[in-house]
Amino acid sequence: MGDPLRLYGLKAIVTNAGSGIGEAVARTLVKHGAKVLAVDSVNSGVEQQFSSVKGVEGCSESYTDPGRLPALIEAAVDKLGGIDILVTDFALPTDVPIESDGDAFDRLINQRAELILSMARGALPYLKKSPAGRIINIGFLRSVFSAGGVVASDKAEKNLAAITRALAADTGEFGITANYVQPGAVMTPASREVFRKNKDLRDYCIANSAARRLGEPVDIAKVVLFLASNDAVFVSGSGIAVDGGRTDV
Repeated sequence: MGDPLRLYGLKAIVTNAGSGIGEAVARTLVKHGAKVLAVDSVNSGVEQQFSSVKGVEGCSESYTDPGRLPALIEAAVDKLGGIDILVTDFALPTDVPIESDGDAFDRLINQRAELILSMARGALPYLKKSPAGRIINIGFLRSVFSAGGVVASDKAEKNLAAITRALAADTGEFGITANYVQPGAVMTPASREVFRKNKDLRDYCIANSAARRLGEPVDIAKVVLFLASNDAVFVSGSGIAVDGGRTDV
């Protein structure tokens, strides 16, 4: 059982929450006392996913259009009564694992940056009012990159780190922290489909993890919980890799 007082009274928004890491984060935060709005796309089934989970409300809404995110934030405030914790997870849309970076890849990570910043700007007036304002950004899964996509994967993390440091610098005076979590190869429904088609990539990910296994969504959720809690009140502008330890460095 979780500690129901650790996040007692805090209100959280989690995107991409219909399955995988986002779902695990929403369930972990509510177990520790938070009230959660779990947001995912219209056809994700997120409302049904959380229909029997007290303290979590599923919300089917487009969250990949920066122009619509301010309205999403306002709707979240109406439902929650405020915002204390913003967890952003924007999955990388790709049919096959990415081999290398290039213009198309740059557009994808720039789009992610725009989405994160748009959500953060929309949430900022409410985070300023919070006694425990937190922004936590989730990085792309290792499974969206091929075995040879180390450069692209590292570039994506560096981009996320730069965004997060900028948010930390801009919001720190208000008592808000901004951090990111960089997953390794985690067995989400999306990853399972990738690994089903590409067992060599699965084996590569296992071999290049010092833990010699794939991660589980709850492994990420536990670190998000730490960053959302008062235990991390003096941690900001930082990133935590949750990958079992890399052997390819």
